[in-house]
Amino acid sequence: MAELHTLARPYAKAAFELARDTQSLPHWSQTLKALAGVTADAEIASLLSDPRLSRSDVAAVLISGLGDQLDAQGRNFLGLLVENKRLSTLPAIAEEYETLRAAAEKRVDVEITTATAVAQAQQQALIAAIRKRLALEVDVAWKTDAALVAGAVIRAGDLVIDGSIAGELAQLRQAVVTS
Repeated sequence: MAELHTLARPYAKAAFELARDTQSLPHWSQTLKALAGVTADAEIASLLSDPRLSRSDVAAVLISGLGDQLDAQGRNFLGLLVENKRLSTLPAIAEEYETLRAAAEKRVDVEITTATAVAQAQQQALIAAIRKRLALEVDVAWKTDAALVAGAVIRAGDLVIDGSIAGELAQLRQAVVTS
């Protein structure tokens, strides 16, 4: 998986720089999401892997399938990926692009998983604390998982804060095993 992101990163960076320079960050998010979605479709994937199709045929199939969702820059980007045999990296390109976009917009996606539902006032307090700690705007997705027993697990990019009872028990178990 890391190799896929390594291959995708330069393409995502190029798309991001073009989007930033033309002030079209949301448009490129939609374009890359559409491209990744089409190539993830099982029927399209089998068609794209057909050795009888030339690269230009593959590009034509995708362009016709996406219709108005692709402008000239999107079609050129798709053509580049087809030419370099990098269509399989499109989901990773879209993911890498969103990471670059979030950093440029000084925001981060945060996932908060709690053992039970959290009251609105507590949610707002926790969001404010995370916003202050990260010094970024946060887009929060709330989940519940009874397996946590109590507490919460907060994920923001590479940062993971595990304040759950299940996490504490796992750390205790590890300490007992290693000693």
